[in-house]
Amino acid sequence: MHAKTKLEEPAEENFIVVINDEEQYSIWSAERAVPDGWRSVGKRGTKAECLQHVEEVWTDMRPRSLRLRMSATS
Repeated sequence: MHAKTKLEEPAEENFIVVINDEEQYSIWSAERAVPDGWRSVGKRGTKAECLQHVEEVWTDMRPRSLRLRMSATS
């Protein structure tokens, strides 16, 4: 039997999808408090499910402030 490493995660661990004011996405352990500057978008599931959701909804990687600045100059 080997000791569990920090990189190994239990299969049943739940995550949430979070977003910041710049509309950048991340995932966060559902067991931990959401860090300052981030808020939950309501998606909860396995790591793979949450990452899939982020891939589907985060189609423009530019921060919100950059997108607004670029649209103002066009």
